[in-house]
Amino acid sequence: MTINTAGSQTATFLDLEEKYGAHNYHPLPVVLNKGQGVFLWDLEGKQYFDFLSGYSAVNQGHCHPRIIAALVKQAQKLTLTSRAFHNNLLGEYCKYITGYFGYDKVLPMNTGVEGGETAIKLARKWGYINKGIAENKAKIIFAEHNFWGRTLAAISSSTDPDSYTNFGPYMPGFELVPYNNLAQLERALQDKNAAAFMVEPIQGEAGVVIPDDGYLKGVRKLCDEHNVLFIADEIQTGLCRTGKMLACDHENVRPDILILGKALSGGVLPVSAVLADDEIMLNLKPGEHGSTYGGNPLACAVAMEALQVLKDEKMAENAEEMGQLLRSELENLQSPVLQIVRGKGLLNAIVVNHTDPNAAWCLCLELMKHGLLAKPTHGDKIRFAPPLIITKEQILDCVQIIKQSLKILE
Repeated sequence: MTINTAGSQTATFLDLEEKYGAHNYHPLPVVLNKGQGVFLWDLEGKQYFDFLSGYSAVNQGHCHPRIIAALVKQAQKLTLTSRAFHNNLLGEYCKYITGYFGYDKVLPMNTGVEGGETAIKLARKWGYINKGIAENKAKIIFAEHNFWGRTLAAISSSTDPDSYTNFGPYMPGFELVPYNNLAQLERALQDKNAAAFMVEPIQGEAGVVIPDDGYLKGVRKLCDEHNVLFIADEIQTGLCRTGKMLACDHENVRPDILILGKALSGGVLPVSAVLADDEIMLNLKPGEHGSTYGGNPLACAVAMEALQVLKDEKMAENAEEMGQLLRSELENLQSPVLQIVRGKGLLNAIVVNHTDPNAAWCLCLELMKHGLLAKPTHGDKIRFAPPLIITKEQILDCVQIIKQSLKILE
């Protein structure tokens, strides 16, 4: 006789993934089946604080009622036409999002990495047509330790061996400079073939690495001086995550090309967008770029509601206030295990001080045990990035969970 317990269900789902799924992820051993607001629940009904937010895709909280209502309403009418035909929501969405961020045009895509690929194609085309770069000579400059996906182009700009080893040959025309180093960037931009510099305002996957004050302003100034496009990868840092609508807003800089994704749909379906002015965007002609699902009416309806929710519920302001509280409370723990606490808004990370190379993973397992879900990144770093609707009381509860969990390493 089979005993149908929640525990055996968990093991069954884990076994199914292990047997039939590719082994390209190493998740925490928890099987989730419900989410609401800042919380997730597993098959046993245990509740967790979500401190990853789907890598910042769920800024608005799980299953936000307004976003879900927009999804359901549109899903009952029309979901996909492809771009072979017009649909009644694409134009409305284009007007809405370009007005929202102050650009002439938007190119809608699906995933974040598609947004990155789109931005690079745009920059190359602009380089050939507007800057006069010789054919096939355009260079895109990236910061070391960047992360924008794992397509062949994305890994060609990577400094992470896990991403690029045994996947060559790599995309030509990419060059790397140190992050947060304007002098090295200036040298690279002096190359007449440099078309663009693509950078995360805060490096997320690298462990929430925050540049010096003035770095982004310096990037903007250098790009202007050398006639190079400034591409901001705001897929993770944008949409109120860092306490401003965009992380670039902390220094009042406007990129030439803006890439958005993740929370653009509130975690409901893949939606990304690339925004630029006419001088850049109109270099693309029919047939030169596209996507079957890009700009589908379901995505348009969801994205407009997801963006409106961010403003209506003042999520940037809450992210700023709650982020300051979280960092202050973590620093007050004065734990010998907490080597560094850093972040902006609700994009935060801790660096674990421990001789065990698996310490961060062990801490995440202990956090899970006590009802908080987070994931290590690059060995000794753990991101703390809850949904932006989190309250003061919930932050304080989470700090107590973190305090209790740290004892396993102390």
